[in-house]
Amino acid sequence: MPKTDYQPGESYAYPLIIKKLLNTPLIYSPQREIVYSDKLRYNYRTLNERIRRLAGGLEKLDVKPGDTVAVFDYDSHRYLECFFAIPMMGAVLQTINWRLSADQILYTINHAEAKMIIIHNDFLPILEDIRGKLETAKKIVLISEAEARPDTRLKFTAEYEEVLQSVSADYAFPDLDENSKATTFYTTGTTGNPKGVHFSHRQLVLHTLSVAVSCGAYHTIGRFRSNDVYMPLTPMFHVHAWGFPYVATMLGVKQIYPGPYEPRKLLKLIEDENVTYSHCVPTILQMLLNCPAAQEVDLSNWKVVVGGARLPKGLARAARELGVEIHAGYGMSETGPVMSVATPQEHMLDWEEEELLDVIIKTGKPIPLAEFEVFDAQGNALPHDGESSGEVVMRSPWLTQSYFKEPEKTKELWRSGWLHSGDVGYIDEEGYLQITDRIKDVIKSGGEWISSLDLENLMSQHEAVLESAAIGVPDEKWGERPILVVTLKPGYKDKVSAEDFMQFMKKFAEEGKLPKYGIPDRYEIVEQIPKTSVGKLDKKELRRHYIK
Repeated sequence: MPKTDYQPGESYAYPLIIKKLLNTPLIYSPQREIVYSDKLRYNYRTLNERIRRLAGGLEKLDVKPGDTVAVFDYDSHRYLECFFAIPMMGAVLQTINWRLSADQILYTINHAEAKMIIIHNDFLPILEDIRGKLETAKKIVLISEAEARPDTRLKFTAEYEEVLQSVSADYAFPDLDENSKATTFYTTGTTGNPKGVHFSHRQLVLHTLSVAVSCGAYHTIGRFRSNDVYMPLTPMFHVHAWGFPYVATMLGVKQIYPGPYEPRKLLKLIEDENVTYSHCVPTILQMLLNCPAAQEVDLSNWKVVVGGARLPKGLARAARELGVEIHAGYGMSETGPVMSVATPQEHMLDWEEEELLDVIIKTGKPIPLAEFEVFDAQGNALPHDGESSGEVVMRSPWLTQSYFKEPEKTKELWRSGWLHSGDVGYIDEEGYLQITDRIKDVIKSGGEWISSLDLENLMSQHEAVLESAAIGVPDEKWGERPILVVTLKPGYKDKVSAEDFMQFMKKFAEEGKLPKYGIPDRYEIVEQIPKTSVGKLDKKELRRHYIK
């Protein structure tokens, strides 16, 4: 623990800890609002008081430094309070992905050795299913938004608001060791059990500062500043909502937390609260833009960062046509997560629309303190020439140092001092990274590599296409051949065919944007493409369906 008994003339060893982020908004913008859907609003002074009450209440319930507290909730003011109070008191915040299966959720809680669960009443059926198999979580705090107490066999230690009201707001947060573990959560989209990643106070503070600089200091599009109104559209259980709640709080911006994601409600919040800044995966943006209410809402002041999957050019074009200022970003659960943003450089800002679109959909340039290289199979760095492709490797001061209790998987993640992403890509002469595929998703046909992400990006530009996913399927002659699975925009059913899509893709080959061998032979038009728990295309499920 850091010193507390300083002597005269002895300097203060300033720790980079989360509580330091909360000081700034209390000085700069104490009256700015935190809003929860259409249910509640309060200011930063009240946020500070509630954070202190939550920590004091949890301490009263015997939560000690080093204990892990698991949280099930929608995006809410309560989750924001947990983002601060739990790590600031020296405990560890575990954000639970409630979209996982009950068995996977049970595994993550037991594996993380959580001592307490804080849970919204909507998720009690999940806990009912697994309660008898919980190994370390003995206390449950209920978040109740229902009018009546839920009918359940679960025994609650307390109710969330009661915990806050049981203590005063004068809780004194300690100066922790900045390398103390602050948060943990579990990766998705992999085979086998989810893997636990974790981050220290120091890592989260440095990530917050770097994101704030990269999104606010440069003369470009998509700037995030103190006069913005922020609403996350990435679940708070997923990599700290990409770290933006910490950034937003440090900047003292007005924050809107929407609860469950319902398109019309989200669009109404954007309009009513004058939301100017959000982040999401492509499927969420697609859902909003295709909601009829999107045509009735002024989106011209809305800035959106898209990550989690490649931003298709067709989706970017559709967003910009509605006035949305959009660009891509990149990161992974293991990277905390933001590593790059695809904002144009100053000399690019007056480029023609199509040329600018090609920039803002890239993976992007590394944010301050982040580093990228592309390695060949022998571990050699490849030139930044826009052509030489290999595995993307990364360094920054906020990358997870290990998978929790997984030493062999950690060795695979970290090799030669670089975090290995499992992504294939290249870096161009101006320093922009472009991911072309996951190593496991790249399609090899006749000895040549075909990027599934490139195929999806090109197909997104067809006027009838809502979403598309490319996978490789076995082929006796070529080893593998690509197929495209496509969903249609409303009104296009029975108006387009697989042959239309093939002719559309052939045009890109004629323009030199796609090799002829990369034109898919097969196009499947479906009602819905399966997604993972965080809204990404579920290619494992697609392979199970189409590879017989």
